[in-house]
Amino acid sequence: MTEKKLRVTLVKSMIRQKKDIKATTLALGLRKINFTKEFSDTPQVRGMLFKVKHMIRVEEI
Repeated sequence: MTEKKLRVTLVKSMIRQKKDIKATTLALGLRKINFTKEFSDTPQVRGMLFKVKHMIRVEEI
């Protein structure tokens, strides 16, 4: 059984965002617009993605 992966892309600028939103985005490693990273699908990652859902695009791999 393979583990599900999530491809996350930052689509909105971090300018004028609250400090906690900026910190979560940086903790995910998304530093520039259109920067993409892959994560394993865990509850911890899902919680971080939920917090910044207005700034990202998520695709299941």
